[in-house]
Amino acid sequence: MRKFTTTPQPLFQPIAVGPLQLKHRIAMAPLTRSRAGQPGDVPTQMNAEYYRQRSSAALIITEATQISRQAQGYAWTPGIYSQEQIDGWRVVADEVHKAGGQIFMQLWHVGRVSHPSFQPDGGLPVAPTSMPVPGKTFIVDEQGNGVWGEIPDPQALTIDGIRAIIEDYRRAARNAIEAGMDGVEIHAGNGYLLDQFINSASNQRDDAYGSSIENRSRMLLEVVAAVAAEVGAERTAVRLTPMGRFMGMGDDTPEDTFGYLVNRLNDWSLAYLHLVEPAIVGTVRDEQFDPRWDAIIQQLRTAWHGVLILAGGYDPASAARAVSEGRADIIAFGRPFLANPDLPRRIREELPLNPSDPASFFGGDARGYTDYPTHP
Repeated sequence: MRKFTTTPQPLFQPIAVGPLQLKHRIAMAPLTRSRAGQPGDVPTQMNAEYYRQRSSAALIITEATQISRQAQGYAWTPGIYSQEQIDGWRVVADEVHKAGGQIFMQLWHVGRVSHPSFQPDGGLPVAPTSMPVPGKTFIVDEQGNGVWGEIPDPQALTIDGIRAIIEDYRRAARNAIEAGMDGVEIHAGNGYLLDQFINSASNQRDDAYGSSIENRSRMLLEVVAAVAAEVGAERTAVRLTPMGRFMGMGDDTPEDTFGYLVNRLNDWSLAYLHLVEPAIVGTVRDEQFDPRWDAIIQQLRTAWHGVLILAGGYDPASAARAVSEGRADIIAFGRPFLANPDLPRRIREELPLNPSDPASFFGGDARGYTDYPTHP
């Protein structure tokens, strides 16, 4: 039996998150798996089984879910803008709740990290600024296979376009609650649309949504205001990735930028704030992350008035230390939950963990998805 260097018991204290009472501090991080049913990017019974298996998480945060057709950037990812998608997610939420779990949906607009094959009428993806994107996205080729495709230079959003997207977030939040979700997490990190507005490297606008920190923060804050007004601040959360470098992100003054954002987010009594530490870029470990990160997370931890979730390469021992030392209130695990549907039990009882299979991360069937075994 494996023994961890630090007792995991700090992870097994209850905590309130918005209207929910969580039994422990081990959350399931959002994990894109590209297995939505086709056509229509609709969750299926297989997806419901996947989440049901992991319902012992204190809180499940769903895979990133596009708020509109325009918001999609990867093949076979689920949406929350059609009635069929709402109905599919309701089956997921029902299965999780029947198994005793609790679940928030992560709301997603990829912005420039997309491809014309996903866009209405085959148009260009949208972004704060029209500029090259350093990366690829997962598309479907002519034979129906998932492949990594080049991202074209996006089109810059107009003010009307920004306002329309804010309304898309509002509708998506309402749809998520209609589908039975306990709340929603606004994805404002990992190089996607709201993160593109926040970071100076990707936002070169000179209007009310660009240039100054206040202006670059404006779109996220307007989205938060719209979503909180629609479903309640207590059912609304935000994910940020300060110091993240995925898809060309970077900011000239991250301490000031994210410090301002967190202070403004305190204007609402949100369910939680979710920060991603820079241990992972995309799906690989980042060995070149900015050393200022530790000071920044301590700054944001001090500034934030509510529940803080941290994610980013944690193992049971480091997660227990982070909670016991007050670095975070909850730790979100990604890959360990992917391969270990019974992860909380394994951590509590110090049982060995299943390794994950990277070949089955994106796309496919039940293999590498719902067939990982629980511990006897």
